Amino acid sequence: MSSSFCSPVVAGLVPYVPGEQPNIDKLVKLNTNENPYPPSPWVVSAITEAARHGLQFYPDPESSALRQAIAAHLGLAAPQVFLGNGSDEVLAHAFFAFFQHGCPLLMPDISYSFYQVYCRLYSIAVQTVALADGLRLQVADYACAPDLSVAGVVLANPNAPTGIGLPLADIEALLQMHPQRVVLVDEAYVDFGGQSAIGLIAAYPNLLVVHTLSKSRSLAGLRIGYACGQPPLIEALERVKNSFNSYPLDRLAIAGGIAAFADQAYFEQTRNAVMSSREGLALALEDLGFVVLPSQANFLFAQHPAHDAAALAADLRALGVLVRHFKLARIAQYLRISVGTPTQCDRLVQVLQALLQAGA
Repeated sequence: MSSSFCSPVVAGLVPYVPGEQPNIDKLVKLNTNENPYPPSPWVVSAITEAARHGLQFYPDPESSALRQAIAAHLGLAAPQVFLGNGSDEVLAHAFFAFFQHGCPLLMPDISYSFYQVYCRLYSIAVQTVALADGLRLQVADYACAPDLSVAGVVLANPNAPTGIGLPLADIEALLQMHPQRVVLVDEAYVDFGGQSAIGLIAAYPNLLVVHTLSKSRSLAGLRIGYACGQPPLIEALERVKNSFNSYPLDRLAIAGGIAAFADQAYFEQTRNAVMSSREGLALALEDLGFVVLPSQANFLFAQHPAHDAAALAADLRALGVLVRHFKLARIAQYLRISVGTPTQCDRLVQVLQALLQAGA
């Protein structure tokens, strides 16, 4: 970038690259971990009703009704919940609020790549911790003495893009290792079989848990994220939010979010359908010779010992099936495959089978 109008920090930014969103007829889209099922009909009705009244007015800056609905669902108090425009905005505010200590932030070397983008944006030093064999996170590798020599710890649980989850005992061990720093646990995929750390909030003032409605609630297009923690952490996030954008959620998002939490039966139905399809897809991929990592998310991370992952991704795309390939050295031979409907999963397997046979 060479524009003389930009500040020096802009020239050095390496932005996050989102998953491809192409407009292709009959595309089997399994690349961005969206829910293959639409949101609850209650959500659509609530948004439709909200659109009829009050759009000329600003929304509630605190999103109080949605905050209360989330708190009640999780067994928390409203002051323990913070809302933002998607979990990416929530994460950005958290990085700004908690990790600018002049020392490195600990995170896995293979994880959600937006974390390092935030660090570059806010000039936060990073110390990556290599995942162990099998691309598993080892909590013992995050021990530091003294605790204040690091800015904090951030990790996704289940991890992305591997899908591997940590038990609560490991999260608690991390919290005890770093009692004077925030441990941020990004639980974007936890509803698909992971163990949530929400229940640890009362005991650990340094725990911040981040959730999204994009995955298990089928609301990627509505942009709702939230963080949970003890009130001092939430108050800090509110200070950052109100120094940036007082109205992060519009009236339609607030109404839709409340309805999504009200229809618990639909939530259970669709997340169970995704988990069932995930297990069936993993078995089908293994039958084709893939090595599939154990997943507690709505995607699978898989490699084929005899076929290049980048070439497979390109061939799949040419045949109307989109999956995600990352060029990072340690995972360059893996494909991240979002779990689709049974029909979508069957199509993926059929196309893969034909490609593998043709290349045998």
